[in-house]
Amino acid sequence: MTSPVPAAVNPPRRILMGPGPSDIHPRVWAALAAPTVGHLDPYFLQIMNEMQAMLRQVFRTNNELTLAVSGTGSAGMETCVVNLIEPGDKMVVCVNGVFGGRMADVAARCGAQVTTIERPFGEIFSTAEIADVVKKVQPKVVGIVNAETSTGAWQPLEEIAKVVHDSGALLLVDCVTSLGGVPLEVDQWGLDAVYSGTQKCLSCPPGLAPVTFSPRAVAAIEARKTKVASWYLDLTLVRNYWSQSRAYHHTAPINMNYGLHEALRLVLEEGLEARHARHLKNHKALKAGLAAIGIKYAVAEGQQLPMLNAVLIPDGIDDAAVRGQLLNEFGIEIGGGLGPMKGKTWRIGLMGEASSPRNVLLFLAALERCLSDRGYKLSAGASIAAANAFYAKF
Repeated sequence: MTSPVPAAVNPPRRILMGPGPSDIHPRVWAALAAPTVGHLDPYFLQIMNEMQAMLRQVFRTNNELTLAVSGTGSAGMETCVVNLIEPGDKMVVCVNGVFGGRMADVAARCGAQVTTIERPFGEIFSTAEIADVVKKVQPKVVGIVNAETSTGAWQPLEEIAKVVHDSGALLLVDCVTSLGGVPLEVDQWGLDAVYSGTQKCLSCPPGLAPVTFSPRAVAAIEARKTKVASWYLDLTLVRNYWSQSRAYHHTAPINMNYGLHEALRLVLEEGLEARHARHLKNHKALKAGLAAIGIKYAVAEGQQLPMLNAVLIPDGIDDAAVRGQLLNEFGIEIGGGLGPMKGKTWRIGLMGEASSPRNVLLFLAALERCLSDRGYKLSAGASIAAANAFYAKF
């Protein structure tokens, strides 16, 4: 019996203000729809060269080993861990959210002797506590999350990198949510292995993972005594495809690379400093609006990510009901909390293309309606007035 042919794909229009993916610029959509060529076609090899150059600018690095892994941000995580870790190596992983926990899991699967240092969800690590554990463990690698997507916490890195390097270890950093949204200085701060994703502040669909490795990290990879556990993510093989030798390794997702190429062009046309300033301005406007209706942040002042706003759900308000109304009535997607923050926080994304005054004001208006429908006491229009008052300063 023949089954009926499913209907054509026709997704609803959403305003993506969750923890990712983010809204996509029309120029990126157009690039994705460009004709596919072969993965060794001279045109595509040119695109790869240009992408590497742009990724170095966005990462703020001169690292030769900088490329886009064929896979999502989690593939970037696995690439960094599996290439640096051999069975029996010691690794310290800083866990203050879901993605620090995931890094520890990946390291254990690679055969590392993993030591975790933990903070409650929403908090960050001090340099002193990391210095203490590094001194005790003497690890080969220390892993930490710069922008913890599950909590909205922003982890400073510069002083931690000094402590890690003084011990002789390598610093591996998750920048999935931070790249393109807040300052990130790979070379200046001394970050050894960094991975990100395309679907956050770069505003490209999920599917590629930008990574970059310092000369120290490359030396560690070249000094391995065992093969990298993953053939697909083995940089001793993959880098030959991204180098001038162009040795075939796998068939790259051609059109995804077109999309990232255009997304990076947009980032550099805007300018990194201007882009960071835009994210911060819209974060502050949103924050002013939320404060006007009594909604507080889940992360301490000075540690809040501007592109991922984790806020406390008011007492008596149903988390899923509000998110459902925002989605079904207004087409706005926001995220719920994860782990111990489930049901307690909302995660409001202002990433890349989604970081705009239009989205801030639209979201605040829609949120007021959702809260009012549930008996929450607020002065109608207060959040919008507060956000507009902030914008009026510029």
